[in-house]
Amino acid sequence: MNENNPSEAAKAIVRRNTEEVQGGGDFALFDELFADDFIDHTPQPGRTADKAGARRLYQVLREAFPDFHAVIHWQSADGSLVTTYKTYHGTHKGEFFGIAPTGKQISFETVDAMRVRDGKITEHWGVANLFSLMQQLGALPAAVQALDLQQQCGTSDTSRR
Repeated sequence: MNENNPSEAAKAIVRRNTEEVQGGGDFALFDELFADDFIDHTPQPGRTADKAGARRLYQVLREAFPDFHAVIHWQSADGSLVTTYKTYHGTHKGEFFGIAPTGKQISFETVDAMRVRDGKITEHWGVANLFSLMQQLGALPAAVQALDLQQQCGTSDTSRR
């Protein structure tokens, strides 16, 4: 880590979380990287906004997608606040939010902002394209999928309007 450049040091910590904890399942490292008073300002449904909730989310993702990993497209840091744009990938081999394993390959984009203080991740804000993920798993109603297909193809049935 680069102690002379706090932004670069913060980016390295967040990158280790993405690659080694989320991607590698190293939960001993999770305990080292996350502050005990960690706060998630945007927790996923059914998760608490604390360190235990973040840990459980990561575990659920690894159980549902054992090969879960991210490709980091870019990171930017403003002091202790690190923003990361990445695409997650994996194979759906375990239950996920009540959806039985499909064996499908998935990918979805995420933008996260994490604050790092004293070498620990203390806060998180994030937006994930869960609509895309649920669509890939076949969990959306047929009407929603048909509407999306129409939009992708640039067609619509306006005769019914």
